[in-house]
Amino acid sequence: MRMTLAMVLRIATTVVVTVFLAILALAWTLRQPNLGSIAYRGGLRAEPERLEAHVRFLASADEPRCAGHPVGLERAAAYIADAFRRTGARFSEQPYSEGALRARNLIAMFGPDTGPRVVVGAHYDVFGDLPGADDNASGVAGLLELARMLDHQPLNSAVEIVAYSTEEPPFFGTDGMGSAIHSAGLARSGAPVRAMICLEMIGYYAPAQPDQNLLFRMLYPRNGRFIALVGRWADRSLVREAKKCFRGATQVQAVSYSGPVAVGADLSDHLNYWAHGFPAFMVTDTAFLRNPNYHAAGDTTDTLDYQRMAGVVDGVLSTVLHFALRRRPLAG
Repeated sequence: MRMTLAMVLRIATTVVVTVFLAILALAWTLRQPNLGSIAYRGGLRAEPERLEAHVRFLASADEPRCAGHPVGLERAAAYIADAFRRTGARFSEQPYSEGALRARNLIAMFGPDTGPRVVVGAHYDVFGDLPGADDNASGVAGLLELARMLDHQPLNSAVEIVAYSTEEPPFFGTDGMGSAIHSAGLARSGAPVRAMICLEMIGYYAPAQPDQNLLFRMLYPRNGRFIALVGRWADRSLVREAKKCFRGATQVQAVSYSGPVAVGADLSDHLNYWAHGFPAFMVTDTAFLRNPNYHAAGDTTDTLDYQRMAGVVDGVLSTVLHFALRRRPLAG
């Protein structure tokens, strides 16, 4: 059968429409729609000045906060512990050893002792002999400000704020990660976890998001001023609710990804909660996808945007309160 020009055009049109619809379906599946918002109930707002002060302390030490410099790591731990103790939280430590290193997770617990809990965590160690302002003093500063804002909040569920001692190499991907030790302890105790939120680099923003790949360019903003909520497909309900909380709490645009983890969605502490079947997602400025100072000497305090960081912390608090005040579990 000879094909006419009209037939060729119809086939080409069908192919183009099919590809376009496939792209829309992929965007809907991975990014999820920006529909609705949940009103902010936090009362207090995160303060940029407090966040900056925390980052400057953590990133300014002569001895970096890493396994190769135990004194620097302990300096950071003492600072975090003191901040937690100054709240009304029930403070505790989870000491452990990895080789010659004596490390400790630091925990601030708010709300009741029983029932499902919300865990928010961030690692306070740094990669090598570097300042690590965004990675991950920013996440730890967010934890400390979150703890201040949670003080005296009425909660139906426990909220557990955890600062992990060992996340960076050589610990990443091993049982020696602080989050691996903490999540394993929860699993052994049978503690129910409603949600785990990982704060991994939340302070770097830029006029443009560097082009990484075609999928990223198709689905996400071209500017680098958004925050990303990243989970598995199984965490899509959790991520969708969190994005609504961010939309109601902050002007910082929140985008989401719920899909295969092979794209780098598992590159922080939340992966250890997935390993025990706990729902979890990461809050991130997209790390090395945006920040040229990732694991480099340029990751300094003056490169961060503390105003936007404060907006992100407000979004995290709104999400935590939404989950901690909920009496029923999320639908699957």
